[in-house]
Amino acid sequence: MEFLSTRRAGLGAIAVIVAAGLGGWALWRRHAADVRAHPDAVLFPERVDVRGVAPWVRGDLRAEVLRDASLDGGLPLDDPDLAERLRRAFARHPWVREVARVAISQPAAAVVEVRCRQPVAMVRVQNGLYAVDADAVLLPSDDFTPESAAAYPTIAHVGSTPLGAAGTRWDDQLVVEGAAVAAAIGPEWPRLGMRDLRPAGTPTGIHWDLVGDDGSMIRFGSAPGRERPDEPAAAAKVVRLRDVAGGDAAGSVDLAAPPPAENTPPISAGDPAPAS
Repeated sequence: MEFLSTRRAGLGAIAVIVAAGLGGWALWRRHAADVRAHPDAVLFPERVDVRGVAPWVRGDLRAEVLRDASLDGGLPLDDPDLAERLRRAFARHPWVREVARVAISQPAAAVVEVRCRQPVAMVRVQNGLYAVDADAVLLPSDDFTPESAAAYPTIAHVGSTPLGAAGTRWDDQLVVEGAAVAAAIGPEWPRLGMRDLRPAGTPTGIHWDLVGDDGSMIRFGSAPGRERPDEPAAAAKVVRLRDVAGGDAAGSVDLAAPPPAENTPPISAGDPAPAS
């Protein structure tokens, strides 16, 4: 009898737990829509804090990303894939090089930290200019005005046009090399007073010239990583460019040539002659 009483009590407890669970589930199903509709449980665009947007990005990156990914209507906070959906959406934007972090918090809010691509040059083609980064990735043209575009080197004599949309690599050797040269020169460019990066073919490959509106020219030589055995590396060329920016005659500079050896001081009459 005692065994039966104990067993009945256990079964009764289980029944109570099951009934409570079913009741809770039914209650949740009845009110889930109301809970999800509460502002604290829905992530709206204005509660997405995007950090790391570079100053050269003129458009509203957050609005563009959420609109293009159809995520601008409010997202339920209980979606287990919410952080990953946001990460993928931002990673697809042509200005975004990397999504460093996505953090979701309650009440409904999100922090998305991005690292942006940086423009290094404009590519001149028959129908206008295209902006590229150091990896020859095409950037959104609408974010540049004629004035802002003029601040960057212009890669000239490119015969191709981009095959893909912004955010894809322009797979043309001249664009790839020109972007690498522009990235190496970096902040020295405005001080040089030049406008174009022009390629020229030689029996040993392509060399690059920096050309000004007045016809002045600085020979940069091969693109970084493609130097001839006797050619200075890009870093050494940039060091010499700083001297050019400081006032040396641009037309007489050939950065691809080995730097001149330092002059040996003359031997005075009282010094012993060097050993033969």
